[in-house]
Amino acid sequence: MSVLTFLVAAVVLAITPGPGIAYVVARTVAGGRAEGLASCFGTAVGGMLHVLAAATGLSLLVAQSAVAFTVVKYAGALYLVYLGVRLLLQKDRDPRSVSVAAPGPRRALLDGVVVEALNVKTALFFLAFLPQFVRASEPVIPQLVLLGTICVVLNTLVDVVAVFSSARLLASHAARAARARLLRRASGATMVALGTFLALAKREA
Repeated sequence: MSVLTFLVAAVVLAITPGPGIAYVVARTVAGGRAEGLASCFGTAVGGMLHVLAAATGLSLLVAQSAVAFTVVKYAGALYLVYLGVRLLLQKDRDPRSVSVAAPGPRRALLDGVVVEALNVKTALFFLAFLPQFVRASEPVIPQLVLLGTICVVLNTLVDVVAVFSSARLLASHAARAARARLLRRASGATMVALGTFLALAKREA
């Protein structure tokens, strides 16, 4: 398949809402733009782990093993649900107060790595999608790494746009608390729903 076909498909998949976008928006609502951007870098690192796994055959091992698939799937689903529930139960804070309770960019980055690394759908996506654009006449691993990196970069750019959009909604002092509450609840509910969907996803033969 052509490079143009790959880029079009990668862009479409990048702008499709998923756990990554829900997570970075939730982090932005909870801790501001700095945490949102840190979470973007975290999900990018987690995505690159999947790229390397696909390139080295680990994703194939997970796809073929029912036990491995189940363990990774439920671990990722439970973590997403946990983050979503934590957001839904978070109490409102005075927007004028210092955000001392926020986990911080470092924690947001680490959590982003975990969220994306435990997303088995990402692993299976790379396994199913990337080989379609690989040329058999050339070394396979470098091609997989390059194509996967392009996908991760596109996904990260979309996540960054989501962070800035969310931060802009919260920038105005007028009704800031109400907007923050609405975005936090929507993000939390979305993460819980995505985690539930991930847990119910069936393993294809």
